[in-house]
Amino acid sequence: MTVLEGRAEQRAKDRPSPVPSKPLPFIHRIEGGAIAAAACVFFVLSGFAWWWLLALFLVFDLSAIGYLVGNRTGAIGYNMVHNYVAPAVLLTLYGVLEASGSTVWPLAFAAGCWFFHVGVDRAIGYGPRPVESTTAG
Repeated sequence: MTVLEGRAEQRAKDRPSPVPSKPLPFIHRIEGGAIAAAACVFFVLSGFAWWWLLALFLVFDLSAIGYLVGNRTGAIGYNMVHNYVAPAVLLTLYGVLEASGSTVWPLAFAAGCWFFHVGVDRAIGYGPRPVESTTAG
């Protein structure tokens, strides 16, 4: 092996591996679009301005900062934020508190933005990230 080949091989090993992903099935993309549309309707009918959905859209992608540490950490952080569980809990809590007479509109606001974000991500083909580590080389 020549010195240049050895350096090229070392650079390939030093380079971070690509962010792992798997193709999202078409039915999940349709489902995501439907959830994003429903979230938008819910949001507007709840009295919030539609443009908040766009203004806050990228806030949820801050969860990808974990990829600076590594693929496993990034995938765990991304997957914790990019699912429907947390916004569903917020919306349920909003409904329970609203029924008891409390005014807790920030819960509905956050849930609507969150559902919209995850739905749009799914609709354009972004889904949960595999957690297993990958290595280059």
